[in-house]
Amino acid sequence: MEAVIAVFALLFVLFLGLGVYATVKVVGAAKRGVDRGITQARRTVEDHTLRAKSFAQPGAAGELAQLRLKLRTSMRATQDALHAAVAEDESLKESIGLFERLGAHGHELDDELKRLETEPDRTALTARLPELRERTERITQSADALRWAVRDRARRFAEDDLDTLSAQIDVEAGALRHWTTEPEPGPAASPKPQSAATPWPEAPAADDATAGQTWPQTPQSNQAQEPARPAISPSGPRPTYPWQKKPRPESTT
Repeated sequence: MEAVIAVFALLFVLFLGLGVYATVKVVGAAKRGVDRGITQARRTVEDHTLRAKSFAQPGAAGELAQLRLKLRTSMRATQDALHAAVAEDESLKESIGLFERLGAHGHELDDELKRLETEPDRTALTARLPELRERTERITQSADALRWAVRDRARRFAEDDLDTLSAQIDVEAGALRHWTTEPEPGPAASPKPQSAATPWPEAPAADDATAGQTWPQTPQSNQAQEPARPAISPSGPRPTYPWQKKPRPESTT
Protein backbone atom coordinates (compact mmCIF):
# COMPACT_ATOMS: atom_id res chain seq x y z
CA MET A 1 0.00 0.00 0.00
CA GLU A 2 2.79 2.38 0.85
CA ALA A 3 4.42 1.65 -2.54
CA VAL A 4 1.19 2.58 -4.38
CA ILE A 5 0.93 5.83 -2.44
CA ALA A 6 4.57 6.64 -3.24
CA VAL A 7 3.97 6.00 -6.96
CA PHE A 8 0.90 8.24 -7.00
CA ALA A 9 2.77 10.97 -5.13
CA LEU A 10 5.64 10.74 -7.61
CA LEU A 11 3.25 10.98 -10.56
CA PHE A 12 1.52 13.97 -8.95
CA VAL A 13 4.82 15.78 -8.47
CA LEU A 14 5.84 14.94 -12.04
CA PHE A 15 2.60 16.28 -13.53
CA LEU A 16 2.81 19.34 -11.31
CA GLY A 17 6.34 20.07 -12.53
CA LEU A 18 5.30 19.62 -16.17
CA GLY A 19 2.38 21.99 -15.62
CA VAL A 20 4.60 24.64 -14.08
CA TYR A 21 7.13 24.31 -16.91
CA ALA A 22 4.43 24.60 -19.56
CA THR A 23 2.94 27.62 -17.81
CA VAL A 24 6.31 29.36 -17.65
CA LYS A 25 6.93 28.67 -21.34
CA VAL A 26 3.52 29.98 -22.34
CA VAL A 27 3.89 33.10 -20.21
CA GLY A 28 7.39 33.73 -21.61
CA ALA A 29 6.17 33.33 -25.18
CA ALA A 30 3.26 35.66 -24.53
CA LYS A 31 5.56 38.22 -22.91
CA ARG A 32 7.94 38.08 -25.86
CA GLY A 33 5.04 38.48 -28.24
CA VAL A 34 3.79 41.50 -26.31
CA ASP A 35 7.27 43.00 -26.25
CA ARG A 36 7.65 42.51 -29.99
CA GLY A 37 4.28 44.11 -30.55
CA ILE A 38 5.15 47.10 -28.35
CA THR A 39 8.54 47.51 -30.01
CA GLN A 40 7.00 47.29 -33.47
CA ALA A 41 4.33 49.83 -32.53
CA ARG A 42 6.94 52.18 -31.07
CA ARG A 43 9.05 51.92 -34.23
CA THR A 44 6.04 52.59 -36.40
CA VAL A 45 5.16 55.68 -34.39
CA GLU A 46 8.73 56.94 -34.51
CA ASP A 47 8.95 56.40 -38.26
CA HIS A 48 5.73 58.30 -38.88
CA THR A 49 6.92 61.07 -36.58
CA LEU A 50 10.25 61.37 -38.39
CA ARG A 51 8.51 61.38 -41.76
CA ALA A 52 6.24 64.18 -40.58
CA LYS A 53 9.17 66.19 -39.22
CA SER A 54 11.14 65.78 -42.45
CA PHE A 55 8.30 67.41 -44.38
CA ALA A 56 7.09 69.88 -41.75
CA GLN A 57 10.30 71.26 -40.26
CA PRO A 58 12.62 73.20 -42.56
CA GLY A 59 16.37 73.56 -42.24
CA ALA A 60 18.67 71.44 -40.08
CA ALA A 61 15.90 69.89 -37.97
CA GLY A 62 14.12 68.52 -41.03
CA GLU A 63 17.38 67.16 -42.47
CA LEU A 64 18.18 65.41 -39.18
CA ALA A 65 14.78 63.69 -39.36
CA GLN A 66 15.47 62.62 -42.94
CA LEU A 67 18.86 61.18 -41.97
CA ARG A 68 17.37 59.22 -39.08
CA LEU A 69 14.54 57.89 -41.24
CA LYS A 70 16.93 56.83 -44.00
CA LEU A 71 19.26 55.12 -41.51
CA ARG A 72 16.50 53.26 -39.68
CA THR A 73 14.78 52.10 -42.88
CA SER A 74 17.98 50.73 -44.41
CA MET A 75 19.16 48.94 -41.27
CA ARG A 76 15.75 47.39 -40.58
CA ALA A 77 15.35 46.13 -44.14
CA THR A 78 18.81 44.54 -44.08
CA GLN A 79 18.17 42.92 -40.72
CA ASP A 80 14.89 41.39 -41.92
CA ALA A 81 16.49 40.11 -45.13
CA LEU A 82 19.38 38.44 -43.28
CA HIS A 83 17.21 36.78 -40.65
CA ALA A 84 14.84 35.47 -43.32
CA ALA A 85 17.66 34.07 -45.48
CA VAL A 86 19.79 32.50 -42.72
CA ALA A 87 17.07 29.91 -42.05
CA GLU A 88 17.70 28.43 -45.53
CA ASP A 89 21.41 29.24 -45.93
CA GLU A 90 23.67 28.53 -42.96
CA SER A 91 26.62 30.27 -44.63
CA LEU A 92 25.01 33.67 -43.89
CA LYS A 93 25.90 33.49 -40.20
CA GLU A 94 29.13 35.36 -40.91
CA SER A 95 27.15 38.02 -42.75
CA ILE A 96 24.91 38.41 -39.71
CA GLY A 97 28.00 38.92 -37.55
CA LEU A 98 29.20 41.68 -39.87
CA PHE A 99 25.77 43.30 -39.80
CA GLU A 100 25.72 43.27 -36.01
CA ARG A 101 29.01 45.18 -36.00
CA LEU A 102 27.57 47.60 -38.52
CA GLY A 103 24.42 47.88 -36.41
CA ALA A 104 26.46 49.08 -33.45
CA HIS A 105 27.67 52.04 -35.52
CA GLY A 106 24.12 52.60 -36.76
CA HIS A 107 22.65 52.73 -33.26
CA GLU A 108 25.38 55.11 -32.15
CA LEU A 109 24.67 57.45 -35.07
CA ASP A 110 20.89 57.24 -34.51
CA ASP A 111 21.28 58.19 -30.84
CA GLU A 112 23.48 61.10 -31.80
CA LEU A 113 21.01 62.35 -34.39
CA LYS A 114 18.19 62.04 -31.85
CA ARG A 115 20.10 64.17 -29.32
CA LEU A 116 20.86 66.81 -31.93
CA GLU A 117 17.14 67.25 -32.66
CA THR A 118 16.88 69.26 -29.44
CA GLU A 119 20.08 71.21 -30.02
CA PRO A 120 19.31 74.94 -29.61
CA ASP A 121 22.42 76.13 -31.45
CA ARG A 122 21.34 75.88 -35.06
CA THR A 123 24.62 77.30 -36.34
CA ALA A 124 26.70 74.52 -34.76
CA LEU A 125 24.13 71.99 -35.93
CA THR A 126 24.37 73.25 -39.49
CA ALA A 127 28.16 72.99 -39.32
CA ARG A 128 27.98 69.36 -38.28
CA LEU A 129 25.46 68.31 -40.91
CA PRO A 130 28.03 67.39 -43.64
CA GLU A 131 29.86 65.00 -41.29
CA LEU A 132 26.60 63.43 -40.10
CA ARG A 133 25.40 63.12 -43.68
CA GLU A 134 28.63 61.33 -44.68
CA ARG A 135 28.44 58.87 -41.78
CA THR A 136 24.82 58.10 -42.55
CA GLU A 137 25.67 57.54 -46.21
CA ARG A 138 28.52 55.16 -45.41
CA ILE A 139 26.43 53.07 -43.02
CA THR A 140 23.41 52.88 -45.31
CA GLN A 141 25.56 51.99 -48.34
CA SER A 142 27.17 49.13 -46.43
CA ALA A 143 23.78 47.89 -45.23
CA ASP A 144 22.28 48.17 -48.72
CA ALA A 145 25.24 46.32 -50.28
CA LEU A 146 24.88 43.48 -47.77
CA ARG A 147 21.12 43.29 -48.30
CA TRP A 148 21.33 43.22 -52.09
CA ALA A 149 24.12 40.62 -51.96
CA VAL A 150 21.87 38.34 -49.89
CA ARG A 151 18.99 38.84 -52.31
CA ASP A 152 21.19 38.20 -55.35
CA ARG A 153 22.51 35.03 -53.73
CA ALA A 154 19.00 33.76 -53.07
CA ARG A 155 17.91 34.66 -56.61
CA ARG A 156 20.94 32.87 -58.08
CA PHE A 157 20.19 29.71 -56.11
CA ALA A 158 16.57 29.88 -57.24
CA GLU A 159 17.65 30.24 -60.91
CA ASP A 160 20.06 27.30 -60.64
CA ASP A 161 17.37 25.15 -59.09
CA LEU A 162 14.92 26.23 -61.79
CA ASP A 163 17.42 25.36 -64.55
CA THR A 164 18.01 21.91 -63.07
CA LEU A 165 14.30 21.35 -62.65
CA SER A 166 13.60 22.45 -66.23
CA ALA A 167 16.24 20.04 -67.57
CA GLN A 168 14.78 17.16 -65.57
CA ILE A 169 11.27 18.00 -66.78
CA ASP A 170 12.49 18.08 -70.42
CA VAL A 171 14.04 14.63 -70.02
CA GLU A 172 10.88 13.28 -68.40
CA ALA A 173 8.70 14.82 -71.10
CA GLY A 174 10.86 13.21 -73.78
CA ALA A 175 10.56 9.86 -72.04
CA LEU A 176 6.78 10.21 -71.84
CA ARG A 177 6.64 10.95 -75.60
CA HIS A 178 8.93 8.09 -76.62
CA TRP A 179 6.36 6.71 -79.07
CA THR A 180 6.77 9.75 -81.34
CA THR A 181 10.46 8.99 -82.04
CA GLU A 182 10.31 5.22 -82.54
CA PRO A 183 9.29 3.90 -86.01
CA GLU A 184 5.83 2.46 -86.15
CA PRO A 185 5.88 -1.33 -86.56
CA GLY A 186 4.62 -2.69 -89.91
CA PRO A 187 1.68 -5.08 -90.26
CA ALA A 188 2.44 -8.40 -88.70
CA ALA A 189 3.14 -11.14 -91.23
CA SER A 190 0.33 -13.67 -91.34
CA PRO A 191 1.46 -17.20 -90.54
CA LYS A 192 1.67 -19.67 -93.43
CA PRO A 193 -1.23 -22.09 -93.59
CA GLN A 194 -0.21 -25.60 -92.61
CA SER A 195 -1.42 -28.54 -94.58
CA ALA A 196 -3.59 -31.09 -92.95
CA ALA A 197 -1.12 -33.92 -93.55
CA THR A 198 2.13 -33.82 -91.70
CA PRO A 199 5.00 -33.55 -94.22
CA TRP A 200 7.78 -36.09 -94.19
CA PRO A 201 10.93 -34.86 -92.56
CA GLU A 202 13.64 -33.81 -94.90
CA ALA A 203 16.79 -35.82 -95.17
CA PRO A 204 19.47 -34.61 -92.79
CA ALA A 205 22.18 -32.54 -94.36
CA ALA A 206 25.60 -34.09 -94.65
CA ASP A 207 27.97 -33.18 -91.88
CA ASP A 208 31.35 -31.58 -92.38
CA ALA A 209 33.24 -34.91 -92.31
CA THR A 210 31.26 -36.43 -95.21
CA ALA A 211 30.40 -33.25 -97.05
CA GLY A 212 33.30 -33.57 -99.48
CA GLN A 213 33.02 -37.39 -100.03
CA THR A 214 31.00 -38.97 -102.88
CA TRP A 215 30.34 -42.64 -102.97
CA PRO A 216 30.88 -44.43 -106.34
CA GLN A 217 27.73 -45.51 -108.04
CA THR A 218 27.08 -49.15 -108.86
CA PRO A 219 28.11 -49.76 -112.48
CA GLN A 220 24.72 -51.13 -113.57
CA SER A 221 25.07 -49.82 -117.09
CA ASN A 222 28.38 -51.73 -117.65
CA GLN A 223 26.86 -54.98 -116.38
CA ALA A 224 23.99 -54.59 -118.77
CA GLN A 225 26.32 -54.25 -121.75
CA GLU A 226 28.65 -57.24 -120.96
CA PRO A 227 27.40 -60.80 -121.72
CA ALA A 228 26.65 -63.04 -118.83
CA ARG A 229 29.46 -65.40 -117.94
CA PRO A 230 28.73 -69.06 -117.14
CA ALA A 231 29.16 -70.13 -113.61
CA ILE A 232 31.66 -73.00 -114.65
CA SER A 233 33.87 -72.57 -117.64
CA PRO A 234 33.70 -75.48 -120.20
CA SER A 235 36.26 -78.24 -119.75
CA GLY A 236 39.02 -78.66 -122.32
CA PRO A 237 41.52 -81.40 -122.88
CA ARG A 238 43.54 -81.84 -119.77
CA PRO A 239 47.28 -82.12 -120.11
CA THR A 240 48.88 -85.44 -119.03
CA TYR A 241 52.07 -85.80 -117.07
CA PRO A 242 54.43 -88.78 -116.97
CA TRP A 243 54.16 -89.23 -113.21
CA GLN A 244 50.45 -89.67 -113.38
CA LYS A 245 49.20 -93.31 -113.30
CA LYS A 246 47.10 -94.57 -116.03
CA PRO A 247 43.54 -95.00 -115.15
CA ARG A 248 42.64 -98.53 -114.34
CA PRO A 249 39.82 -99.93 -116.40
CA GLU A 250 36.71 -100.64 -114.45
CA SER A 251 36.03 -104.31 -113.68
CA THR A 252 33.13 -105.88 -115.43
CA THR A 253 32.92 -108.88 -113.23
